Amino acid sequence: MTEQRNEVQIPGDPALNPGDEQYFIAARNGSLLVGACRACGELHHYPRCLCPFCWSSDVELKPAAGTGTIYTFSVTRKGPDTPYCIAYVQLDEGPIMMTNIVDTDLDRVRIGQRVRLVCVPTDGEYAIPMFSPAQAGS
Repeated sequence: MTEQRNEVQIPGDPALNPGDEQYFIAARNGSLLVGACRACGELHHYPRCLCPFCWSSDVELKPAAGTGTIYTFSVTRKGPDTPYCIAYVQLDEGPIMMTNIVDTDLDRVRIGQRVRLVCVPTDGEYAIPMFSPAQAGS
């Protein structure tokens, strides 16, 4: 089987909700932010102005380590933007986020695999947080 590495190109910036700018600016600078609720102490991803656990508006953004484990994934091999891998990654801090797995042979992606943050720049002002295998050559 031939190795299929996926190279990502992102045309334009994502459509932003009010308050999203800080998250995508952090990604442009190579960092991943998670939401942290001051009321209940829970962390969450995607950061939002209300805690999804207790509905408190006392939420701040905190930097995450940018490492985690693939919880589950799906590889798409047909269509105009293929191949690509969508995954849920459980961050080391606890939250699970939907993302893409990039810069790897898609036949080697596995549940339980360690991954690290890769911030993929858009054609615009921001970057999108994605992940690649933590070990080189994976």
